[in-house]
Amino acid sequence: MVRSACPDLLYYHLVLVVKYRRHVIDDTISNYAKDKFLSLSESYNISLVEWNHDIDHIHILFKAHPNTELSKFINAYKSASSRLIKKEFPSVREELWKEMFWSRSFCLVTTGGSSIEVVKKYIENQEKK
Repeated sequence: MVRSACPDLLYYHLVLVVKYRRHVIDDTISNYAKDKFLSLSESYNISLVEWNHDIDHIHILFKAHPNTELSKFINAYKSASSRLIKKEFPSVREELWKEMFWSRSFCLVTTGGSSIEVVKKYIENQEKK
């Protein structure tokens, strides 16, 4: 099990849903969105722990410092990835009625009482129904 050198890091589980729950996420789009997450997360001191997707949403487990401005990061990520996904994958634009790729809302929870391994397993098994 990997332990952080900084014990003050907090673990978060983020779920982002595609606007109108459209079925547009495949492995290619998920990997593209993940790359954008990794690029942007560096400047916010965020580290990806686990990533998985279903056809209409993604699950992200990440760790961050307590002083990380999570709402700013999430809004920046949603905005940038939405724009870039729709630019890179024109077929996605046809499935959505407006400009946004992601739903306005998101779910962000701390992993709290659950062990990181339990949350990682949960996210790993999201596609397996």
